[in-house]
This record gives sequence, C-alpha cells and structure tokens, in this order.
Amino acid sequence: MPEHEKQLVVFPGTFDPVTNGHVDVIRRGAALFDELVVAVGDNPAKQAMLTRQERVAILRRIAEDLPNVRVEGYRGLTVDLVRRLGARAILRGVRNGADLQPELQMAQTNRIAADVETLFIMTSAEHAFTSSSLIKQIASMGGDVSGLVPPEAVGPVLARFGRTEAGGEGPSEEEQ
Repeated sequence: MPEHEKQLVVFPGTFDPVTNGHVDVIRRGAALFDELVVAVGDNPAKQAMLTRQERVAILRRIAEDLPNVRVEGYRGLTVDLVRRLGARAILRGVRNGADLQPELQMAQTNRIAADVETLFIMTSAEHAFTSSSLIKQIASMGGDVSGLVPPEAVGPVLARFGRTEAGGEGPSEEEQ
C-alpha cells in the first residue's frame, strides 16, 4: 500500500447560482483534501436558472487560484460519479439545522446502497442562511445579490432577470 494514498473528495451540487457559502465550502475543502472535484449537476425536481455549462464556467473562474480543485459537469447519480473518479467520499456543506435532516437521509442512503461515505462541513456563520433559492428571489425582485454570490456570478444572475447592475429595478407590473 502506498505511503500516502491521494485523498480525493467530490463536492456535488447544482450551484444555481453558486453562493458565497458554496465558495466557503470549496476553499475549506480544498485545504483539507489532496484533490477536490466540484461536480455540477442538475436537479430533475427544479428548473435551472443558469445552464450547467454556465455554472461550470463560473465555478472554474472561481477556482482558478486553487490548484487542487477541478470543476466538472455531470449527469446521473452522484455516487456513480464518485466511484468513476475513485473518490474517497462526498463532501457536503451544511448551513443550519434545516439542512441536516435531508442531508443525513441522503448520506445514509449513499452509504447503504452504494458504499459511499459522506463528510459534512459546516458553512461559516455568515453564510448560514443564504440559499440559491433566496438569491433567485431577491434578484427577481430587483434586489442586490452582490454580497451573497461571488463576483463571477453577479452578472449571469442579473442577466437572467434582464438586469445589468445590482440594485436596479425589478420587472415592472406590466412585465409580470
């Protein structure tokens, strides 16, 4: 057995859009593991705001300064990707207690059904109540999301709502 087996972990998500909380988990995960793969997938239960290709491109720009992080788009089951990559585990960020129950259920299912472990990292306190859904709602109503998403994501998020700058007006009543 090699003296040091490479510790590869997969951080999956839709990242629609990527939040500062996601970036927090990526940076902290990169410091803990030899290699971190940010796996950008789709949730069939949700309509994506940004295409998978856009989300991958944004995350690649964000991770440019992290040599042990790579970003991949994928389809299908996360556990299949984890096995294909030879990863040791799935990394998940937990913001608050509301996240924990569904995350535990998924972690137990992945362990029992696919023999894949899940590791949790708590998001930093300043990001504990930020979600992609909340960001989309704020942006759709003309609010400023620049403090909630990394700079690389601000333009694409605003563009989805016909805006080019933070803090502009939302759609008029006639447009709704």
